[in-house]
Amino acid sequence: MRRNIVAGNWKMNLNHPDSSRLINEINKIDVNSDVELIVAPPSVYLSTFNEIQHHFSLSAQNVHFEENGAFTGEVSAEMLSSLNVNYAIIGHSERRSMFHETDDIIFKKVKSLLKHDVSPIFCCGELQQEREEGRAFDVVSKQLNHLLTHLKEDQIRNIIIAYEPVWAIGTGLTASPEDAQNMHKHIRDSIANQFSLKTAENISILYGGSCKPDNAKDIFSQEDIDGGLIGGASLDSKSFLSIANSFS
Repeated sequence: MRRNIVAGNWKMNLNHPDSSRLINEINKIDVNSDVELIVAPPSVYLSTFNEIQHHFSLSAQNVHFEENGAFTGEVSAEMLSSLNVNYAIIGHSERRSMFHETDDIIFKKVKSLLKHDVSPIFCCGELQQEREEGRAFDVVSKQLNHLLTHLKEDQIRNIIIAYEPVWAIGTGLTASPEDAQNMHKHIRDSIANQFSLKTAENISILYGGSCKPDNAKDIFSQEDIDGGLIGGASLDSKSFLSIANSFS
Protein backbone atom coordinates (compact mmCIF):
# COMPACT_ATOMS: atom_id res chain seq x y z
CA MET A 1 0.00 0.00 0.00
CA ARG A 2 1.40 3.37 -0.97
CA ARG A 3 2.39 5.90 1.67
CA ASN A 4 1.20 9.41 2.38
CA ILE A 5 4.32 11.58 2.24
CA VAL A 6 5.11 15.22 2.88
CA ALA A 7 8.66 16.16 1.90
CA GLY A 8 10.20 19.55 2.62
CA ASN A 9 12.77 20.83 0.13
CA TRP A 10 14.65 23.64 1.86
CA LYS A 11 16.67 24.48 -1.26
CA MET A 12 19.58 26.88 -0.55
CA ASN A 13 18.06 28.49 2.54
CA LEU A 14 18.87 28.95 6.25
CA ASN A 15 22.20 29.34 8.02
CA HIS A 16 23.24 26.72 10.57
CA PRO A 17 21.61 28.27 13.69
CA ASP A 18 18.34 28.88 11.83
CA SER A 19 18.33 25.42 10.29
CA SER A 20 18.98 23.82 13.69
CA ARG A 21 16.11 25.80 15.17
CA LEU A 22 13.76 24.68 12.40
CA ILE A 23 14.80 21.05 12.63
CA ASN A 24 14.15 21.08 16.37
CA GLU A 25 10.70 22.57 15.79
CA ILE A 26 9.90 19.93 13.17
CA ASN A 27 11.11 17.24 15.54
CA LYS A 28 8.37 18.28 17.97
CA ILE A 29 5.64 18.11 15.34
CA ASP A 30 2.86 15.66 16.10
CA VAL A 31 1.90 14.09 12.78
CA ASN A 32 -0.53 11.28 12.05
CA SER A 33 1.26 7.95 12.06
CA ASP A 34 0.17 7.22 8.47
CA VAL A 35 2.13 10.21 7.13
CA GLU A 36 5.86 10.04 6.47
CA LEU A 37 7.75 13.30 6.93
CA ILE A 38 10.87 13.84 4.82
CA VAL A 39 13.22 16.79 5.27
CA ALA A 40 15.72 17.79 2.57
CA PRO A 41 18.14 20.37 4.03
CA PRO A 42 21.27 21.64 2.27
CA SER A 43 23.82 18.82 2.11
CA VAL A 44 26.20 20.49 4.58
CA TYR A 45 23.64 19.82 7.34
CA LEU A 46 22.86 16.17 6.58
CA SER A 47 25.55 14.72 8.83
CA THR A 48 24.60 16.93 11.79
CA PHE A 49 20.89 16.23 11.49
CA ASN A 50 21.49 12.51 11.09
CA GLU A 51 23.12 12.40 14.52
CA ILE A 52 20.06 13.66 16.39
CA GLN A 53 17.11 11.47 17.25
CA HIS A 54 14.25 12.35 14.93
CA HIS A 55 10.93 11.03 13.67
CA PHE A 56 11.38 12.21 10.09
CA SER A 57 13.47 10.86 7.21
CA LEU A 58 16.34 12.76 5.65
CA SER A 59 16.76 13.48 1.96
CA ALA A 60 19.55 15.04 -0.06
CA GLN A 61 18.61 17.70 -2.58
CA ASN A 62 20.89 16.32 -5.28
CA VAL A 63 23.53 13.69 -6.00
CA HIS A 64 26.27 13.05 -8.56
CA PHE A 65 25.98 9.93 -10.69
CA GLU A 66 29.65 8.89 -10.42
CA GLU A 67 30.87 6.70 -7.57
CA ASN A 68 33.83 8.94 -6.72
CA GLY A 69 36.55 10.98 -8.37
CA ALA A 70 37.60 14.51 -9.26
CA PHE A 71 34.19 16.16 -9.03
CA THR A 72 34.80 19.11 -6.74
CA GLY A 73 31.80 20.09 -4.66
CA GLU A 74 29.72 17.02 -5.53
CA VAL A 75 28.24 14.29 -3.31
CA SER A 76 27.92 10.64 -4.30
CA ALA A 77 25.14 8.15 -3.59
CA GLU A 78 27.57 6.04 -1.58
CA MET A 79 28.29 9.03 0.68
CA LEU A 80 24.58 9.53 1.28
CA SER A 81 24.10 5.85 2.00
CA SER A 82 26.95 5.86 4.50
CA LEU A 83 25.08 8.58 6.42
CA ASN A 84 21.86 6.54 6.35
CA VAL A 85 20.18 9.21 4.22
CA ASN A 86 17.07 7.51 2.86
CA TYR A 87 16.20 9.73 -0.10
CA ALA A 88 17.58 12.14 -2.70
CA ILE A 89 15.67 14.60 -4.86
CA ILE A 90 16.63 14.39 -8.51
CA GLY A 91 15.36 15.95 -11.72
CA HIS A 92 14.04 19.06 -9.99
CA SER A 93 13.12 21.74 -12.50
CA GLU A 94 15.78 24.05 -11.07
CA ARG A 95 18.44 21.42 -11.75
CA ARG A 96 17.08 20.86 -15.26
CA SER A 97 16.94 24.57 -16.16
CA MET A 98 19.80 26.20 -14.21
CA PHE A 99 22.29 23.33 -14.36
CA HIS A 100 21.20 21.91 -17.74
CA GLU A 101 20.63 18.39 -16.45
CA THR A 102 19.29 16.14 -19.20
CA ASP A 103 17.04 13.11 -18.89
CA ASP A 104 20.14 10.94 -19.48
CA ILE A 105 22.06 12.55 -16.62
CA ILE A 106 19.08 12.32 -14.30
CA PHE A 107 18.64 8.63 -15.08
CA LYS A 108 22.31 7.98 -14.30
CA LYS A 109 21.60 9.48 -10.88
CA VAL A 110 18.60 7.19 -10.48
CA LYS A 111 20.75 4.13 -11.14
CA SER A 112 23.49 5.24 -8.77
CA LEU A 113 21.01 5.92 -5.95
CA LEU A 114 19.25 2.59 -6.39
CA LYS A 115 22.59 0.79 -6.38
CA HIS A 116 23.28 2.22 -2.92
CA ASP A 117 19.75 1.72 -1.54
CA VAL A 118 18.85 5.40 -1.53
CA SER A 119 15.35 6.05 -2.87
CA PRO A 120 15.10 8.72 -5.58
CA ILE A 121 12.41 11.38 -5.35
CA PHE A 122 12.08 11.82 -9.09
CA CYS A 123 10.69 15.17 -10.24
CA CYS A 124 8.88 15.74 -13.51
CA GLY A 125 6.71 18.51 -14.89
CA GLU A 126 5.99 20.88 -17.73
CA LEU A 127 6.65 24.55 -18.44
CA GLN A 128 3.75 26.99 -18.77
CA GLN A 129 4.22 27.25 -22.53
CA GLU A 130 4.19 23.47 -22.86
CA ARG A 131 0.90 23.29 -20.97
CA GLU A 132 -0.63 26.09 -23.01
CA GLU A 133 0.36 24.26 -26.18
CA GLY A 134 -1.36 21.10 -24.93
CA ARG A 135 1.92 19.17 -24.56
CA ALA A 136 1.96 18.68 -20.77
CA PHE A 137 1.26 14.93 -20.85
CA ASP A 138 3.79 14.35 -23.63
CA VAL A 139 6.49 16.28 -21.76
CA VAL A 140 5.98 14.32 -18.55
CA SER A 141 5.86 11.03 -20.45
CA LYS A 142 9.22 11.84 -22.06
CA GLN A 143 10.75 12.66 -18.68
CA LEU A 144 9.47 9.35 -17.29
CA ASN A 145 10.60 7.34 -20.30
CA HIS A 146 13.95 6.14 -18.94
CA LEU A 147 12.35 4.97 -15.70
CA LEU A 148 9.64 3.05 -17.50
CA THR A 149 11.80 1.44 -20.17
CA HIS A 150 15.12 0.82 -18.42
CA LEU A 151 14.22 -0.12 -14.85
CA LYS A 152 13.02 -3.44 -13.56
CA GLU A 153 9.76 -3.70 -11.68
CA ASP A 154 11.44 -4.17 -8.30
CA GLN A 155 13.50 -1.02 -8.95
CA ILE A 156 10.61 1.27 -9.88
CA ARG A 157 8.91 0.29 -6.63
CA ASN A 158 11.70 2.08 -4.73
CA ILE A 159 11.07 5.43 -6.42
CA ILE A 160 8.85 8.30 -5.30
CA ILE A 161 7.61 10.49 -8.13
CA ALA A 162 6.92 14.20 -7.65
CA TYR A 163 4.88 16.01 -10.28
CA GLU A 164 5.85 19.67 -10.24
CA PRO A 165 4.27 21.93 -12.84
CA VAL A 166 7.20 24.27 -13.38
CA TRP A 167 4.93 27.27 -13.88
CA ALA A 168 3.58 26.83 -10.34
CA ILE A 169 6.90 26.67 -8.47
CA GLY A 170 7.56 29.79 -6.44
CA THR A 171 5.04 31.79 -8.45
CA GLY A 172 2.03 31.51 -6.16
CA LEU A 173 0.16 29.77 -8.98
CA THR A 174 -1.15 26.29 -8.33
CA ALA A 175 -2.60 23.65 -10.61
CA SER A 176 -6.24 23.04 -9.77
CA PRO A 177 -6.82 19.85 -7.78
CA GLU A 178 -8.51 18.42 -10.87
CA ASP A 179 -5.60 19.28 -13.19
CA ALA A 180 -3.11 17.88 -10.70
CA GLN A 181 -5.17 14.71 -10.36
CA ASN A 182 -5.31 14.26 -14.14
CA MET A 183 -1.52 14.34 -14.38
CA HIS A 184 -1.04 12.08 -11.38
CA LYS A 185 -3.45 9.58 -12.91
CA HIS A 186 -1.55 9.79 -16.19
CA ILE A 187 1.69 8.99 -14.36
CA ARG A 188 0.16 6.09 -12.45
CA ASP A 189 -1.49 4.70 -15.60
CA SER A 190 1.86 4.90 -17.41
CA ILE A 191 3.50 2.84 -14.68
CA ALA A 192 0.65 0.32 -14.72
CA ASN A 193 0.85 -0.05 -18.51
CA GLN A 194 4.59 -0.69 -18.40
CA PHE A 195 4.73 -2.86 -15.29
CA SER A 196 1.55 -3.80 -13.44
CA LEU A 197 -1.43 -2.24 -11.72
CA LYS A 198 -0.20 -3.61 -8.39
CA THR A 199 3.14 -1.84 -8.76
CA ALA A 200 1.50 1.40 -9.88
CA GLU A 201 -0.85 1.34 -6.91
CA ASN A 202 2.09 1.04 -4.51
CA ILE A 203 4.12 4.01 -5.76
CA SER A 204 3.65 7.34 -4.02
CA ILE A 205 3.16 10.28 -6.37
CA LEU A 206 3.52 13.72 -4.81
CA TYR A 207 2.37 17.15 -5.98
CA GLY A 208 5.09 19.79 -6.02
CA GLY A 209 3.72 23.13 -7.17
CA SER A 210 3.11 25.81 -4.52
CA CYS A 211 1.38 23.46 -2.10
CA LYS A 212 0.40 25.45 1.01
CA PRO A 213 -1.72 25.00 4.15
CA ASP A 214 -4.73 26.61 2.49
CA ASN A 215 -4.80 24.31 -0.55
CA ALA A 216 -3.16 21.10 0.67
CA LYS A 217 -6.37 19.42 1.83
CA ASP A 218 -8.09 19.84 -1.54
CA ILE A 219 -5.01 18.62 -3.38
CA PHE A 220 -4.37 15.63 -1.10
CA SER A 221 -8.01 14.54 -1.31
CA GLN A 222 -7.53 13.57 -4.96
CA GLU A 223 -7.40 9.83 -5.61
CA ASP A 224 -3.92 9.63 -7.11
CA ILE A 225 -2.16 12.34 -5.07
CA ASP A 226 -0.26 10.91 -2.12
CA GLY A 227 1.23 14.05 -0.62
CA GLY A 228 3.47 16.93 -1.51
CA LEU A 229 7.01 18.04 -2.24
CA ILE A 230 6.95 21.33 -0.37
CA GLY A 231 9.24 24.28 -1.04
CA GLY A 232 8.86 27.60 0.74
CA ALA A 233 6.17 26.43 3.15
CA SER A 234 8.57 23.80 4.55
CA LEU A 235 10.73 26.59 6.00
CA ASP A 236 8.01 27.37 8.54
CA SER A 237 7.30 24.56 11.01
CA LYS A 238 3.66 25.55 11.56
CA SER A 239 2.95 25.59 7.83
CA PHE A 240 4.78 22.30 7.38
CA LEU A 241 2.76 20.74 10.21
CA SER A 242 -0.48 22.05 8.77
CA ILE A 243 0.29 20.55 5.37
CA ALA A 244 1.35 17.23 6.89
CA ASN A 245 -1.96 17.01 8.72
CA SER A 246 -4.07 17.85 5.63
CA PHE A 247 -4.87 14.30 4.58
CA SER A 248 -8.55 13.39 4.72
